[in-house]
Amino acid sequence: MDRDDTTLRVLSTSDLAGLDITLADVLDTVEQAYRTLAAGQSDNPRKLTVKPADGHSVAYAMLGRDGARNVVAVKTSYKHGLDVGREQQHYYTTLTLYDDVTGRPVAMLDCARIGSLRTPAVSALLARECAAPGARTALVIGTGTQGRLALPFLLTALPGLERLLLSGTHPDGIAAVRAELARHFPDRELELVTDLEAAARDADLVVATAGGHTRAAVEADWLKPGAVAILVGHGLAPATLHRADRVIATSAAQMRVTGTDMADADGELPPVDVELPAVLAGDGAARTAPEQRIFAYNSGLVVTDIALGHRFAQLAADQRLGTEVALWR
Repeated sequence: MDRDDTTLRVLSTSDLAGLDITLADVLDTVEQAYRTLAAGQSDNPRKLTVKPADGHSVAYAMLGRDGARNVVAVKTSYKHGLDVGREQQHYYTTLTLYDDVTGRPVAMLDCARIGSLRTPAVSALLARECAAPGARTALVIGTGTQGRLALPFLLTALPGLERLLLSGTHPDGIAAVRAELARHFPDRELELVTDLEAAARDADLVVATAGGHTRAAVEADWLKPGAVAILVGHGLAPATLHRADRVIATSAAQMRVTGTDMADADGELPPVDVELPAVLAGDGAARTAPEQRIFAYNSGLVVTDIALGHRFAQLAADQRLGTEVALWR
């Protein structure tokens, strides 16, 4: 067995932070992953979940294969401190990639930056496919990790957006959202809103990224005809799903597992009309009438982590970043 068979490139948080990648590149990479999945060339089995009875932590394991890149990968995710404040929580996520042509390991990397890019990219793809003609106003709820790049990705996918609204309460998070918008779109202005209902009534797109402790909850009656409500974290009342004219999900199966907080009084979720991979592949339509109110559920699929993680691993290898570890010697 030669050196390449026994050595693994490990990419740390700081290694990945130094890599430049455009938002358009991220969108293209994620979209390709969905198209390949829809074509039946990739595998995305259901995730495994472990959670103690008291709910203080949660762990996930996800295995998948990207048929376009011929890469197999395992993603793990562990969060501790779900019962305490964000500043006391511990969160670790890793991705290990293997080349399914040569059979050799590609890299093991911190997956936090991958997730922080992949998730808002998926929201932007949902927005692009679901938006009614002439959509001009976007509202983002939440200023955490997923909220900070939501608007730059939306503008990349929908450059015709004119009003950019933000609902948030944490000063540091608001400042971070402003900084990311200025970095990617320095000519665009952000409107901080305090009346969530009024903002939601104006919005063509609502992207809810808030954490589990938020008090924000957009009601179905607040959404105007043709509006799209995209759920990433929290910030939408269950009625926005149950009274939607059309329901889109990245994965209907995953929505049934992770979307239980949106269930009705009987514990039921409405059926999904179409999944995003099929829409992107041209096998289904997200919107079938201009006046439809659409609910879109954004849950991560590991094939998108694999595609984006592999893209980062390629960029890192080109720049000789990372640490070579003789793991199997």
